Amino acid sequence: MNMPGKVALLQRGSRTVALSKRHATTVAGGTPKTAILMLNLGGPEKTADVHGFLHRLFSDKDLIPLPAQKFLAPLIAKRRTPKIQAQYDAIGGGSPIKKWTELQGDAMVRQLQQLLPQNGPYQYYLGFRYAHPLTEDALHQMEADGITRAVAFTQYPQYSCSTTGSSLNAIYRHYIANPNSKIEWSVIDRWPEHTGLVDVFTKHIEEELLQFPEEDRDDVVILFSAHSLPLQVVDRGDPYPTEVAATVSRVMEKLGHTHPYRLCWQSKVGPMPWLAPQTDTVIRGLAERGRKNVLLVPIAFTSDHIETLFELDIEYAHELGRSVGMKQVRRAKSLNDSPFFTKALAEIVADHLQSDRKATTQLQLRCPLCVNPVCGKMRDFFLQTKEEKNG
Repeated sequence: MNMPGKVALLQRGSRTVALSKRHATTVAGGTPKTAILMLNLGGPEKTADVHGFLHRLFSDKDLIPLPAQKFLAPLIAKRRTPKIQAQYDAIGGGSPIKKWTELQGDAMVRQLQQLLPQNGPYQYYLGFRYAHPLTEDALHQMEADGITRAVAFTQYPQYSCSTTGSSLNAIYRHYIANPNSKIEWSVIDRWPEHTGLVDVFTKHIEEELLQFPEEDRDDVVILFSAHSLPLQVVDRGDPYPTEVAATVSRVMEKLGHTHPYRLCWQSKVGPMPWLAPQTDTVIRGLAERGRKNVLLVPIAFTSDHIETLFELDIEYAHELGRSVGMKQVRRAKSLNDSPFFTKALAEIVADHLQSDRKATTQLQLRCPLCVNPVCGKMRDFFLQTKEEKNG
């Protein structure tokens, strides 16, 4: 079984990187004029951090709604910690997502200074939901740094109430508890069809297709794999499945529909029904029907982390692929610090700042069957002007 890039990926995952205490970069002297808060899930940097990460994750009703959540979350986190620690050990001892996000932020602000110097100097901050630096810690640092203009920039290209929505709700809750702020906020809440995003996904797919033997290349099935979502969240009208499908559609258009493809879902947790079909089930089904070559594309992830390095690379590409008799299961590399991707990030921010919009029109609309009152209040917080909030 060919496990593409396994050694290189594990080496990247185990590499240690000097991290700034403030998790921010300024490209020009003086107080930053514009701050960009990069929102993401985060990941434990070492195995000792896994329990705290899982506890925060399973405690978040926006991400995984559970009955008796305050009671169940610590129990589930404690039970799953040894298994998840072993998975992180297999990819080098911790998640590289912080490293990749810092590299992305560094490159983004440098390019922003060239694209839109009148809004600089720029500074980025990391705001992780379940790992350090936590979103709330980043907000305290931004206030201490005297920031007055900030963009909350989700690093999830496709919006879900469970991911971007959870991060935006956390910002809103922070300011309910800490109301005295001088920061004027706007939001980049989704970007599933951005040309730069589509182009870099397409480039990475084309590069990986060339790694298949020429005689097998036309037989390759492209499987776009995205993190799954509980159906009870989808059934409320969460836009995530539609937006993931939109990214897939744009990428296949750019590819010229050269290969058959499917969208599937990974990382289901617990007994509740989630989006299907699951990625592992699809691989088994393809093998049973005589398909021997698969290319996995992590279409909803922009940086390598446990779902790409362990779940896709080890569990699916290597172990599952071998057990079902696949000839090759390869994975398109993640976007990470690709210069094409960091250029796209800078362009997204520059376009947003020039538009003078508070958010996309989609953020105005709550899920039609939303049961979380915070979601409405969060939207009011971000969509109102500073004068309206103070009035």
